[in-house]
Amino acid sequence: MKRSANRNAKHSAQRRPRQGPQRRPGQRLRRTLIAVALVTAAVGGTAGWAVGSEETAVTGPPPGADAWRADTSLGRPLPDPATAPADEVADFFAGLGPARREALVRRHPLTVGNLDGAPVALRYEANRQALKSTWEGAKARATDPGLTLQDHQRARAEADRYAELLAPGRQILAFDPRGRGQVAEVYGDLASARHTAVVVPGSDIDLATFDRGGENRYGKPAGMARSLRDRMARQSPGTPTAVIAWVGYTTPVGIGPDAATSRLAEAGAPRLARFLRGLATTGAPAPTVLC
Repeated sequence: MKRSANRNAKHSAQRRPRQGPQRRPGQRLRRTLIAVALVTAAVGGTAGWAVGSEETAVTGPPPGADAWRADTSLGRPLPDPATAPADEVADFFAGLGPARREALVRRHPLTVGNLDGAPVALRYEANRQALKSTWEGAKARATDPGLTLQDHQRARAEADRYAELLAPGRQILAFDPRGRGQVAEVYGDLASARHTAVVVPGSDIDLATFDRGGENRYGKPAGMARSLRDRMARQSPGTPTAVIAWVGYTTPVGIGPDAATSRLAEAGAPRLARFLRGLATTGAPAPTVLC
């Protein structure tokens, strides 16, 4: 009996599938961008580096963080946007009434709109206010007599872009106008979703291009997110789903030095990890991350 039990245990162990190493979101992002870099480096290697630029990674807390930290209107410190864990941020907002939440949105729209752990609906509202303010600033620059014609053209293009993001029904979960711009848009209802996913871009994607149409629209994060959500709906009819196009880090541009290193990926990995922790505090199901 003892030998039989040992044989059964041995056979059971042999049949048990091996568990692979758990991949953290940041590690997946880094590995994916390194793979993209190797491909682009191979393409550019035959004729030297093609057009490309070395980008400055936008990192750290969102614009307005200093004013947020200095805000004493509640009689106590507000959660630090750079260091406060997402669950601490969630607990903070859970302890506020609607009037105080709205007051913080009015005073600090960019901070609240990018604060992982804040309620989703509140972030939508904050980002609409931030986009409206940024749109108004771009419109003013477009007619500023002290600026050049090129400045006016650039400002008009930016104003048009912000106006598109302000269209009714768009759900902007993150918005940062610094650099080439960063954004996260939700397709579906996160509050009721039973299945969620996050689409993360590789290169040549920013605020201006993440949702562009045309022949390559399904190669853009927004097109990929819509297509994925349609597929999820076909596979599970009647099951609420939500997909997020997340452009929350500075991506490489063209074939150049940034595409050959993991520098930008390393800068973006903590932002993705923090974003996912923030989603978890809202009660949304753990998403599938597609890089």
